[in-house]
Amino acid sequence: MDKVPITAPGFQKLEEELKHRQQVERKRIVEAIAEARSHGDLSENAEYHAAKEAQSHNEGRIMELESLIARAEVIDIGKLSGERIVFGATVKLIDEDTEEEKVYQIVGEPEADVHSGRVSIGSPIGKALIGKSIGDTVEVVTPGGGKSYEVVSVEFR
Repeated sequence: MDKVPITAPGFQKLEEELKHRQQVERKRIVEAIAEARSHGDLSENAEYHAAKEAQSHNEGRIMELESLIARAEVIDIGKLSGERIVFGATVKLIDEDTEEEKVYQIVGEPEADVHSGRVSIGSPIGKALIGKSIGDTVEVVTPGGGKSYEVVSVEFR
C-alpha cells in the first residue's frame, strides 16, 4: 500500500467525517430504510430504493475513508522550514502574464481544494512547485493551457 501524505488538520477532518458517517449517517439511513419498508411493496417504493442507494454510497465512503486513514502519513508542517517548496509549504506566486497574486498550500490529495487555496502535491501546479525557491519561475501546464508564475514567498504555517 502506498502512503498518502496529509497534514494534521486534513487527517483530523478525515477522522471526523468517518466518525460522522459511522455514528450519525448510518443510523439515519437505517431508520429511513425501516420507515420506507413500513410502507409496503418494496418493488415500487422510491423511498426504499433511495435509502438503499444512500446506504451503499455511505458504506463505500466509509471504506474509502478507512483506507485513507490506514495509509495516511501525517506530516507536521510546524516542524518544517527552509526556502525550498516541499509538501506543506504555503507559497505566494505572481502570475507573470496578469500580475495577479495567488497563494497555495501544497497538501495531500484527500484534502485538496483549489477554491480554498489548497492544491494537491500530485496536481500539475503542485508537481511544478516542488523543489522551487523564492525568485524561481514556474511553468505549469494545465488543461486550460500553460501558465508562468514567479515564486514570491515560501512559508510553513
